[in-house]
Amino acid sequence: MTRIDFHTNVPDKLAYACRLVRKAWAGNNRVVLMTDDAAQLAELNAAMWTFSATDFLPHVMADDALAAHTPILLTDNDEAELPHTHKELLVNLSRRTPRNVTQFARMIEVISSEEEDAAAGRKRYVAYKQQDYPLTHFVAGKS
Repeated sequence: MTRIDFHTNVPDKLAYACRLVRKAWAGNNRVVLMTDDAAQLAELNAAMWTFSATDFLPHVMADDALAAHTPILLTDNDEAELPHTHKELLVNLSRRTPRNVTQFARMIEVISSEEEDAAAGRKRYVAYKQQDYPLTHFVAGKS
């Protein structure tokens, strides 16, 4: 069953996601990042190129011809065909429950400190708990 980790009170979801992906990729994990919409997807794509002057995060959109050969995929589409055979990590930046959660060994829900985002995250947490997913909770900025 998919392990779900909630990371809440995140001040900048995109920068936070880039750091998560850098760590996951350093551990040789394949990662899919899910966004709310095309605008957030474009912002994430730009952030992946600019968040660090010394790190390179090999990524493409999930529908790109190179997706099967690229360890980090970006999408805003729950129904996107994901070519990775080992779906290790899904990072959910959206305010919805991804339809393909069960395809992944682990999912990280990144929840900002904005009330609307936090409220949507709480609803997802309750829904996952009712479905008996193993859940953990990490509050950003607290040790």
